Amino acid sequence: MTTAQHPLGSGFGAASTAEEVIKGIDLTGKVAIVTGGYSGIGLETARVLRAAGAEVVVPARDVERARTALKDVPGVEVEHLDLLDPASIDAFAEKFLASGRPLHLLVNSAGIMATPLTRDARGYEGQFATNHLGHFQLTTRLWPALVAAEGARVVVLSSRGIRFAGVDFDDLHFEHRTYEPFLAYGQSKTANALFALEVDRRGQAQGIRAFAVHPGLIVDTGLVKHLDPAALQAAGALDSEGRPVRDLKRQMKTVQQGAATSVWCATSPQLDGLGGVYCENVDISPLVTPENEAVWAGGDGPGVLPRAVDPEAATRLWEVSERLTA
Repeated sequence: MTTAQHPLGSGFGAASTAEEVIKGIDLTGKVAIVTGGYSGIGLETARVLRAAGAEVVVPARDVERARTALKDVPGVEVEHLDLLDPASIDAFAEKFLASGRPLHLLVNSAGIMATPLTRDARGYEGQFATNHLGHFQLTTRLWPALVAAEGARVVVLSSRGIRFAGVDFDDLHFEHRTYEPFLAYGQSKTANALFALEVDRRGQAQGIRAFAVHPGLIVDTGLVKHLDPAALQAAGALDSEGRPVRDLKRQMKTVQQGAATSVWCATSPQLDGLGGVYCENVDISPLVTPENEAVWAGGDGPGVLPRAVDPEAATRLWEVSERLTA
């Protein structure tokens, strides 16, 4: 297996904010879609891209909630989309394509984490369906607009949750194994990383490059709503009064810092000509070697597991996803 997982020395780091990494970049005339762009790091991503001059579209399951959240970000378009509803994904994509606009930046930022077992109308497990399949369908339906940009970037939010599980191609939807919330989350986040790798492979000749992102641990985004606060305190993510702990050595960040790597991957000229890589702390992550995997899994340092950047698994996942979303 070959990989481009080598840090660049970007000059940024865990403390960098989205505003800092986009400084000096003019996005006037560019069009961006940010899923999850009305809460947490998605909202910060949408705000910063809009401030840099981009036209920003935010798909949302709850349109009114999204408009309220974005009231201080003038000019952002909000359209209906539910990642668990294939018909709504198609309707959103068709409306965007009918506008005739190219799509320069697609940031797949929406996600759920460690939820109780749920299934969509097709019987697909909820975290895999939301975090991966919904974004797979959205990205592939919007492909003509990405090609029309003549230089597009797709950013897919993954997570250090890749450590919990790879993709179980024999039982994607927990029909034969016991459901565990973090196992399902880990599978979906590994799928996100593999998806970015395959988008880049398939899109490179058409000017589409893709990046997977681990934003850090940001507990004040709503993503942790299914987790017990006592467990978060025990893990050191919340203090004794329930406030988020900030510890950059452990990648415990603010929302502004959490959005930085997404914005960097979407806009930085440092990444021109690159793609298909997993990034964190505003740089390309190093590859975790097999002999260091146990140390990495038990620590807080940067790195990506080989299974999350495996090109054969990425191609297989794409083919399976095509069948599941046909």
